[in-house]
Amino acid sequence: MTLRISKKFLKRSAAVFLCIAVGGAALLCWHNATPVAVAASNYEWGLSFQEKNQPPVPNLSAEKLRPYDAFYCGDSTQKRLYLTFDAGYENGNTALIMDALKKHNAPGTFFVVGTYIKECPDLVKRMVDEGHAVGNHTYHHPNMTQKSKEDFQEELNSVSTLFEETTGKAISPFYRPPEGKFSDENLQWAQEMGYSTIFWSLAHVDWDPDNQPSKEKAFSKLIPRTYNGAIVLLHATSSTNATILDELLTEWEEMGYTFGTLSELSAIPKAPTV
Repeated sequence: MTLRISKKFLKRSAAVFLCIAVGGAALLCWHNATPVAVAASNYEWGLSFQEKNQPPVPNLSAEKLRPYDAFYCGDSTQKRLYLTFDAGYENGNTALIMDALKKHNAPGTFFVVGTYIKECPDLVKRMVDEGHAVGNHTYHHPNMTQKSKEDFQEELNSVSTLFEETTGKAISPFYRPPEGKFSDENLQWAQEMGYSTIFWSLAHVDWDPDNQPSKEKAFSKLIPRTYNGAIVLLHATSSTNATILDELLTEWEEMGYTFGTLSELSAIPKAPTV
């Protein structure tokens, strides 16, 4: 007698067998090994500007950042701006930027990489001498979401050690992720090391030295996006920033703004937990 088995039956049987096999393997793994943790989420900092002179919408809210002592803005009830400058390498503009800050008695925070400290110790010492904060931008400017905890710590510790050897001072407790790339774990690791992670809420396209915006284009981006409590990101490599900063600071002052330090951000109350 010939036994006939339908294709439908074979498909169902195969599916059942696969489910049993996978389920059994999963149970075996659970029984014999510690479950592997789900990978932390990775992000690239981004902003959406929607209304003139109003806060932008970030891709991670202040409420989600605050438990890690991470910030992208200050108190929105205060006409206060926070000036920050990323210094990946020297392009002949940092001294001019500091001249403008000094003229306006405006404090800034310079986020430096290891090679910047090594190659431009006099400029780094001037930052300290003129009352600016110097934050940690990692030694090699890598994508930190791809680093282990040990490598993450080494990137930051190498900068802080070199900074202290160069200036005799401790580096300011502020960390900015290279290219704005970060993970949940990065925020936690930075916090464990005593750093606040600092993002930004006001910037313009200024990082390409071979394609610098005109003064008019820079002002058309920055002024309409200025709002209470903004953390401003400007690149110290930018010749445009060096040229316009004096006038830009004057414009902000005429709009009623004063300039604060990042240490003020820790005084912002945490959002209540629900």
